[in-house]
Amino acid sequence: MGQVEVSSRLGLSELAPRLVQSEIRAMSVACDAMGGVNLAQGVCDTEVPEVVAEGAIRAIRDGLNIYTRLDGIPRLRKAIAGKVERTLGIVVDPEREVLVTSGVTGAFQAAAMALLNPGDEVLVFEPFYGYHVNTLSSLRVAAVAVALTAPDWGLDLGAVRAAITPKTRGMVINTPSNPAGKVFTRFELEGLARIAEEFDLFVFTDEIYEHFIYGGATHLSPASIPGMRERTILMSGFSKTFSVTGWRVGYLIADARWLGSIGYFHDLTYVCAPAPMQQGVADGVEQLGEDFYSGLALEHEVKRTMIVDALREAHMMPQAPDGAYYVLASAAGLPGVTAAEKARALLAKTGVASVAGSAFFRLGRGEDLLRFCFAKKDKDLVEACRRLRELR
Repeated sequence: MGQVEVSSRLGLSELAPRLVQSEIRAMSVACDAMGGVNLAQGVCDTEVPEVVAEGAIRAIRDGLNIYTRLDGIPRLRKAIAGKVERTLGIVVDPEREVLVTSGVTGAFQAAAMALLNPGDEVLVFEPFYGYHVNTLSSLRVAAVAVALTAPDWGLDLGAVRAAITPKTRGMVINTPSNPAGKVFTRFELEGLARIAEEFDLFVFTDEIYEHFIYGGATHLSPASIPGMRERTILMSGFSKTFSVTGWRVGYLIADARWLGSIGYFHDLTYVCAPAPMQQGVADGVEQLGEDFYSGLALEHEVKRTMIVDALREAHMMPQAPDGAYYVLASAAGLPGVTAAEKARALLAKTGVASVAGSAFFRLGRGEDLLRFCFAKKDKDLVEACRRLRELR
């Protein structure tokens, strides 16, 4: 009998070849390989508040290690609702409108799965956070970039309107933003609110850096703008605030109409945020007062000054951020054609890892920018600044 030739049907999905390891992760790996100072990834390796760490340790020892409710432990949901009301002026029901999530990453994925369909379009503001764009892409949703205007990253509301099509279903607002540290102003957010209402759009707002605000900037949540509560999916968390990026404890606030389905998809993918870590975070939210949060901002403002001064002395023309803990700086003087090549050249010369600016822009943009994270222990940041000054 002749052999029947069977062609293999094994292979990657249509999507997979277009999504590869992020440039942030790649630079972290390269930095670790040479024992450099990693200012690439926002790992936030400052000290964990003692009350938060001890709360998680106690929970583990007390046996609180099994699944929680899919929306999180009641104590944490109640604490989050109280915090949101105190800091943002938004009243929420902890039983029907709060979901504890596996970081903002898990919150956004679940919300996008629940509220968006393949073929939909969602506006993102450039420079954007790659995980927002890639999460949308993984769900076959098109991210449509609207460029902010350098160097202060101002928003053109006319450009926002021009980007809207019949397929537009929402927008992502990251304030304060990664990578630019932009804090959207009240004028900008009210303009976006009018557009969202006019075109009946969801607003996904990532506010993970809400407590990292500098100078005269003020954080305003889009959900607090009149008329926006129902359509806004507010996402934040504790990874950055409590320096526990590996714990994966975030939260999502949404109208009860949406929360049930969002919770279903979060449960499907993550089941729940880590149980003992939820307990430790709850202790922190309950016991740490306003002085902790204001101290956090002041501490990082000092770090911001350190890195901005070092980059200026290195003739890299940094753009001092109003929020978050990243700085974008010029890579024009470094060897290489692409930003990725320039980041690797800087790493090879100084042992300081940064991220190619192109990771936060559409193809062909951001090639003369690098991003630096300054949420580092003082000794590491001092050493990184010393090395950067050697570029003079």
